[in-house]
Amino acid sequence: MEIVALIAVAVFLFTYALIIDERIHRAVAAMLGAAIVVFLGVVSWEGLLQHIDFGTIFLLMGMMIIVNTARGSGLFEYIAIRTTKLAKGSPIRVLILFALVTAVVSAFLDNVTTVLLLTPMLLYVSKVMKLNPVPFLVTEIFASNIGGAATLIGDPPNIMIASSAGLTFNEFLIHLGPIMVVNMVILIGLMYLIYGRSMKVDPGEREEMVRTLNSLDERAAITDRALFRKSVIVIALVVLLFFIHDRIGEILHTFLPFVDPAMGLQPAEVALIGAAILLVWSRQPPEEIFEKIEWPALFFFGGLFVIVGALVETGVIASIASVMVENVGSTGEAMFIVTWFAAIASAIVDNIPLTAAMIPLIHDLGATMDIYPLWWALALGACLGGNGTIIGASANVVVIGIAEREGISITFIDFLKIGMLVLFVTVAVGLGMLWMTFVV
Repeated sequence: MEIVALIAVAVFLFTYALIIDERIHRAVAAMLGAAIVVFLGVVSWEGLLQHIDFGTIFLLMGMMIIVNTARGSGLFEYIAIRTTKLAKGSPIRVLILFALVTAVVSAFLDNVTTVLLLTPMLLYVSKVMKLNPVPFLVTEIFASNIGGAATLIGDPPNIMIASSAGLTFNEFLIHLGPIMVVNMVILIGLMYLIYGRSMKVDPGEREEMVRTLNSLDERAAITDRALFRKSVIVIALVVLLFFIHDRIGEILHTFLPFVDPAMGLQPAEVALIGAAILLVWSRQPPEEIFEKIEWPALFFFGGLFVIVGALVETGVIASIASVMVENVGSTGEAMFIVTWFAAIASAIVDNIPLTAAMIPLIHDLGATMDIYPLWWALALGACLGGNGTIIGASANVVVIGIAEREGISITFIDFLKIGMLVLFVTVAVGLGMLWMTFVV
């Protein structure tokens, strides 16, 4: 291995050790690792800008602005109270209800956007019910990654795979949708086994909790009705644009012939447009809104993109992946290797550059076997692998960042113990279902 590749690996391992150790904030650790690979010339300045996924950064930033602006209206408190009343004060029912909502919304909306919208509600609910918020937040993370894997638009790896392989929205629903439905049932069962006892309350506490919830008036939670209406309208507009972002040119061309029908909007553009509209319309002080952006999460992503970019640029990821698949003799073997390699690797590095490195390798296998099943194997592993660690997926980092702002700590090791269990169980079930579809 060349010296630059060894440096890239060493810096990655060093940074990962700092993140696990947690004595240095993970954002600082990622920035330090990025600074080292740039200073040593492993990644050039031009390369640094190429490896940072500004689409992800600006998507997060735009949605953080929308959420922080809408929060001042009482919107999330209103939804949280209504949802908790539906659960009739049962902590387990609240957990299950929010898990299902998270999964469904993540399937049809970017899962990072979903957790940005739902996490403030979960924190409010746990505070009102005087419960430990950690089980709710951890379950939300898992549900967002499982739900996002079900559709073409739910998770970035799926978008990349669909673009390269020419797969349709309906194909994702047919092949991955049922798998994620089964995995959601399994997830809820696992969360009940892990957290069920700690969330039980005696009848006296239950009655008091129900009385407390019934005494809450969701309408009174709305502190600014004008901002409430504006926030709902803008969020609905953003969700609509997420659905039609790639066909916006066709739609506008019908009414405005001069618009290029091939024009489309990136998800990050949609988020920034929504943020700009809400800031202008609401007239909220921008300095107060910008202060609440999860800047540590954004800098963590930036640094991590550069560090993983060093592994990509030096060929480390491609070399590992090629070794994993070069000797496979059948489609079944290839499915097994691709799925588990993508899952375990995605728990360690960001799944976006990993997917980018795997796609051309799968295309190369097309000369010797049917690669159609391998696309689903890659999507399954890359999306569900993010559940393995606290930094395995963008949604994980965002939720942890919001929790830290509220003084709630979820350590790397504590998450790892549960995350790896969820990873291995859900990936094994998913691979089994794919195997029955394409191999048996």
